[in-house]
Amino acid sequence: MESSLPLTATSSSKSERRSKSKNSQRTSKTSLLMAFLSCLAWLYVAGRLWQDAENRMLLSNLLRKNSLQRPKVLTVDDKLMVLGCKDMERRIVEAEMELTLAKSQGYLKSQVQQNGSSSGKKMLAVIGVYSGFGSRLRRNSFRGSMTSKGDTLQKLEERGIIVRFVIGRSPNRGDSLDHNIDEENHVTKDFLILDGHEEAQEELPKKAKFFFSKAVQTWDAEFYVKVDDNIDLNFDALIELLQSRRGQDGAYIGCMKSGEVVAEEGKLWYEPEWWKFGDQKSYFRHAAGAMFILSKNLARYIDINSVSLKAYAHEDVSVGSWMMGIQATYIDDSRLCCSYSGQDKVCSLA
Repeated sequence: MESSLPLTATSSSKSERRSKSKNSQRTSKTSLLMAFLSCLAWLYVAGRLWQDAENRMLLSNLLRKNSLQRPKVLTVDDKLMVLGCKDMERRIVEAEMELTLAKSQGYLKSQVQQNGSSSGKKMLAVIGVYSGFGSRLRRNSFRGSMTSKGDTLQKLEERGIIVRFVIGRSPNRGDSLDHNIDEENHVTKDFLILDGHEEAQEELPKKAKFFFSKAVQTWDAEFYVKVDDNIDLNFDALIELLQSRRGQDGAYIGCMKSGEVVAEEGKLWYEPEWWKFGDQKSYFRHAAGAMFILSKNLARYIDINSVSLKAYAHEDVSVGSWMMGIQATYIDDSRLCCSYSGQDKVCSLA
């Protein structure tokens, strides 16, 4: 019995060691597994955090851009600045209007000094005799009438009167029509050629803008007169009339009339924009187109505003519409009234 005890103790210790060894192996495997799972969990969490950081960065950039695009809240100083700019703009507009008025009233001293007649003195009047390409016989008749009365261009200029035939250019620039006018002018030297105007019947209402602009830029005169080339003009009577009106700024002188607006297309004196003249279809008061007179400031007003002035179907109506918007003095003079006698016009002043 005593000899078997050591064997039993030895075998039990061996079994305990085997048991501990197995337990330690199980523990190490479990630890490794847990460490692996911890690594996976850490990688997952780190990835999510990184993704969340990128999303936060993107969201932050979007918010920053939106904040920059949002309208700025105006402070009191900003509002005052805006009001100041508007007030300055209003003052500029008023100054421009006053400048235009001053120009129309003839306060451009530098411009006056640059213009003038060939003699360098201020003239009483510039008379523009409207003519066309097929009106050479009328021009010769007008010249002959002047000569028979002893009125040559030089003598009239000595009396303060400039006379020029007013004509535009051919629709086909440089053709025989233009060439013939240039040749005639080379001999007679009595044309005012409007290079910017196309000489055609439908362009006649615009001719007044070109004539008065060119005339006021070329000569310094008290009056500017438009006359048709089929009028036998009495220069003595005209000069007497002009001298009696000297010093009258804003003088719009002519045979004042009104009349029915023709709204039916195809009829004589048809007005395409008839609807602008109201339900009564009657023209406003204006000077008849055969002969009328403008003082210098009115002619200069046309020159300054020629681009924006509206032209209607008829020249006399167009000029009358320009006079309505300014301080023009309407002077109805029956001596400027004309009637037809065949193809010529007979005027009381003639």
